[in-house]
Amino acid sequence: MPYNYRTCALEVGASIEPLPKNPWSSCPSISRIPVGRILTKSFTLRTLGIPNPLTSPVKNVLLLLLVTVALFVSCRKESSVEHGPLVPPVADKVVFDPAEVPYATLSTYRFFKGRMADQVPVVSVLPYDLITPLFTDYAEKKRFVWMPAGVRAQYDGDHNVLDFPDGAVLLKTFYYSQVQPSNDQRILETRMLFRRNGVWEFANYVWNAEQTEAYLDLTGSVTPVTFTDENGVERSIQYRIPGQAECATCHRLGAAAIPLGPEPQNLNKVRTYADGVRNQLVRWAEQGYLAPGYPKNIVSTVAWDDPSQAVDLRMRSYLDANCSHCHADQRQCSYRSLRLNFDATTNTSLIGVCMPPEDPVDASLTYNIAPNNVARSAMHFRLNTNDEATRMPLIGRSVVHAEGVQLLEAYIQSLTQPCD
Repeated sequence: MPYNYRTCALEVGASIEPLPKNPWSSCPSISRIPVGRILTKSFTLRTLGIPNPLTSPVKNVLLLLLVTVALFVSCRKESSVEHGPLVPPVADKVVFDPAEVPYATLSTYRFFKGRMADQVPVVSVLPYDLITPLFTDYAEKKRFVWMPAGVRAQYDGDHNVLDFPDGAVLLKTFYYSQVQPSNDQRILETRMLFRRNGVWEFANYVWNAEQTEAYLDLTGSVTPVTFTDENGVERSIQYRIPGQAECATCHRLGAAAIPLGPEPQNLNKVRTYADGVRNQLVRWAEQGYLAPGYPKNIVSTVAWDDPSQAVDLRMRSYLDANCSHCHADQRQCSYRSLRLNFDATTNTSLIGVCMPPEDPVDASLTYNIAPNNVARSAMHFRLNTNDEATRMPLIGRSVVHAEGVQLLEAYIQSLTQPCD
């Protein structure tokens, strides 16, 4: 044959013959040369528009070298175009029109591919986790972030929520893995926060029984669930799907709505992705979702259930995730003295140690946290009850988080300082 498809190089001694259809599809320069002139004897420098001064027998050798180099360069140039940045196929493109959202159904956005209940995100939707998550009646959660092309979040401090751009979307799906009696997975809701015109807005999607679709519902509802937890204990609960007003109660900073969770202090962990293991902040930056320049030595929370960590760090991390959305500056309960955000609780008095309760529920509960005395600690009483009038948090749970209470007990028993 007079051509070689792999190298795009002509071979010496070729005779005139027609080429197959588009044999030089990866070599655009040669595809523009008339087929009948691609042969050693008649394919001269003049074919390429270059005067040919050579008349010696060396001409064929030099000509072959020139053509080979030219074709190699041409192939390399086209290769750089063909293998540039990945552009998602149409089927993997998220649908998000700021003027039209929220849509009536979750599937309209096309955040997920395949069976939606499998929660497999398309390429532009990034899953993420939190070092210590909020407890919600033992529900499991899957979290995702999406942003439009050309925008990204900015670092705004270790302990502050990332500064997200307009168009950013945060998703959190709540589900149970072993729902009885069939022991199947059941998704209950997918909560969505999206930013439009500088303001965060809520959209909650409630899943149907067939697990094929989720429908916009901002009114709130209660659904019964019986499931087996990770310890093999069967539990029956009345799961509360919040309405828009309940969402605004917790997702609040001053008068503005904000996300809960995506702070560098709570994102700074390693996660396994489809293409390997990465620190989440590094992966967000690779995805184009986080601007470069964030510090590498972020002061971070720890996993509340990690026994290798100090009990005070675990307790502070747990309170940050479960209580600081109300007990922090500019939050719902900022009129109280407790400050339970992670960066504030280095001061043990702000966490409630030796602090008399401002809303006493029993005279025997002398302090919010009484060192080495669980029975006199008001915080323990509130976390260990389901009474809606006295429990903490007030909303977001209907059962006691037994393991969280055990952590609080261990923390209280570790304290030895006397109270004045």
